[in-house]
Amino acid sequence: MKLLLLIPFLGLLWTPFYNQPLPALFGFPFFYWYQFLWVPLTSFLIWLVYRHEQRKGEQR
Repeated sequence: MKLLLLIPFLGLLWTPFYNQPLPALFGFPFFYWYQFLWVPLTSFLIWLVYRHEQRKGEQR
């Protein structure tokens, strides 16, 4: 389950993938909104891993 934390790392690791202006979203270039999208996604993934580890600890 902790491997889920690699997803944001890999998603933002290769900058040439998202270093482009299009597609724009609400006037923001892809470069910016792609990175902003990862903020809530990463928070959600951290929460999932936390809850899983917490429940795993309760079962012991």
